[in-house]
Amino acid sequence: MITATPTPETPLSPLACVVVDDNEMSRLMLEHYVDITEGLELAGAFADGVACLNYFRTGGTADILLLDINMPKLTGLDLVRILPEPLPEVVLVTSHRDYAVDAFELQVADYLVKPLDYARFIRTVDRIRSKRVALPPPAAPDAAPMFNADGNSLFLKINNRLTRVNFDEVLYIEAMSMYSVLVTPKHKHILYATLKTLEEKLPFAHFMRVHRSYMVNTQCIEAVEDNQLQLPGGHTIPVAKAYQESFFRRLRGI
Repeated sequence: MITATPTPETPLSPLACVVVDDNEMSRLMLEHYVDITEGLELAGAFADGVACLNYFRTGGTADILLLDINMPKLTGLDLVRILPEPLPEVVLVTSHRDYAVDAFELQVADYLVKPLDYARFIRTVDRIRSKRVALPPPAAPDAAPMFNADGNSLFLKINNRLTRVNFDEVLYIEAMSMYSVLVTPKHKHILYATLKTLEEKLPFAHFMRVHRSYMVNTQCIEAVEDNQLQLPGGHTIPVAKAYQESFFRRLRGI
């Protein structure tokens, strides 16, 4: 068995993988790569996007989704757009290079071109693992309570302590699996709550969802160019197609 490189002093924890590809040979190859890599385990393999969608909608989970793009019934890109949250780390595996722009908009973890060699596969796994081990260990589902402070501040449970966060200073919030990252000019707060949960519960009208992976503080937008939001500190946030109409309607009213 070939071992993926762990982050130093961090033990490998199994990552559940789901493989979706209508080409049987490609699907079997990806299953084989998962099987020979220590720290990965196969949670499911599907020949089309509809079967994969049903898997997730009925409670199935995965850490990594290895996904073909050109498939009957439901393309890989369309599948990513309608998958229930929280999303796994999505790795697109395709024979075509011309979907890179769409992949960028969806903020997938990687974009791999067939024929895929194992070395390229393992580099992707290492990058995903490095990002995940930087997160705090999962807590109980109710471990991210919000307590009102005053004005636009809330007390949030971050790293097992209540931290006062001034949401006027939060530039944007980024989804990261079961976590969300609150980005300010000086800090990044990792909160055990999905972006969907924050979208539903945050009491501040100046935060708006502009992408499946991002909420933005509309008061911090410095410029808009080519559906990209320019924020202080050189931060750039994409506005996904599904959110453009509501965003620009909101922008005209700001």
